[in-house]
Amino acid sequence: MSVKRVSSGGPWEELYGYSRAVAAGGWIITAGCTSTVDGVVTNVGDAAAQARQAFEIALDAVIAAGGDLEDVVRTRMYVVNPDDADAVCRVHGEVFATVKPAAALVVVSRLLHPDHLVEVEVEAFHPDPPLPPLSTPSEAESPADLG
Repeated sequence: MSVKRVSSGGPWEELYGYSRAVAAGGWIITAGCTSTVDGVVTNVGDAAAQARQAFEIALDAVIAAGGDLEDVVRTRMYVVNPDDADAVCRVHGEVFATVKPAAALVVVSRLLHPDHLVEVEVEAFHPDPPLPPLSTPSEAESPADLG
């Protein structure tokens, strides 16, 4: 099994020894992603905008690792204020409306930077070679014929 590591070039990846995403055996798993661009927290005070930016960063990493939006099977959202849960989950609904991954929302006491309101993680499954499409029973295999 090969392992592919994706870096976003952020300063903490090298310093702290982690990858933005890792692809292994069909799985693509992102590190925690926040609304930090070029070392600067963006969308300060706006949890929905931070969630949108964080999901964009996570999905860019999934794509760089060889996956796609449709491959996402699980997400995790961490918020520091329970009052932001609805706004963050609505962004999740917009981003993943057609995919509908398993999801978790966790309220935490704080994130590393005091301006971070949201952090997200994304897991995708992209087998190589791709899995065959699910088959549907033919007319000859209708439930009436199985009895």
